[in-house]
Amino acid sequence: MELCVALDLPTKEQNLDLVEQIKEHNVWLKVGLRTYIRDGEEFLKALKQINPDFKIFLDLKLYDIPNTMADAAESIMGLGVDMFNIHASAGKRAMQSVMQRLEKYESRPLVLAVTALTSFSEDEFGAVYEKSIAQKADQFAKDAQESGLDGVVCSAFESLSIKNLTDEKFMTLTPGIRPFGEDAGDQKRVADVAFAHEQKVDFIVVGRPIYQAQNPSEVVTKILAQLVV
Repeated sequence: MELCVALDLPTKEQNLDLVEQIKEHNVWLKVGLRTYIRDGEEFLKALKQINPDFKIFLDLKLYDIPNTMADAAESIMGLGVDMFNIHASAGKRAMQSVMQRLEKYESRPLVLAVTALTSFSEDEFGAVYEKSIAQKADQFAKDAQESGLDGVVCSAFESLSIKNLTDEKFMTLTPGIRPFGEDAGDQKRVADVAFAHEQKVDFIVVGRPIYQAQNPSEVVTKILAQLVV
């Protein structure tokens, strides 16, 4: 299991300061929609300057018509990131278009499909998708695997079912991890590291418990210690 640190702070300077504080750790850095829109490609370069070994997860959740998603995915190839995501609910044709567009490259980032956002409650999800989260997450994961993607974004509660339905090597990345029992905030389906281990999660995303801490590096050290089993 690997740790992704979410860079969700209000300013570029605050995010860069956080990264400076954790630069000795072997972690992924998650750059989300607000941060990327505000700070752009130069911010990604700045992260690599702090530590070239950082791996970057560009969390933009692409969702559009198939050709536009494929165009965007190809543009992402020029950013030097190590992983990005798209929405499974865009459909299999869109997911296949993305992966087909990337076939010509010798190496590419990992591509994950978002199943059900962890901010959804069961009732809210059902109102949109007319199925339970578990049912739809399984379906989206199977569609993503059949479309050639590397894995999915899901909550820890769906991870094991997805692994059993697809393949042990089909990756799951889970937001909403609260390693020390912190408040759930705007997330509905949260879990701790031990539960994520049981559910065979490959990547956990942690934000607030790290960047709101007095000593973020110390918190990262404690989380990484939990990942070694």
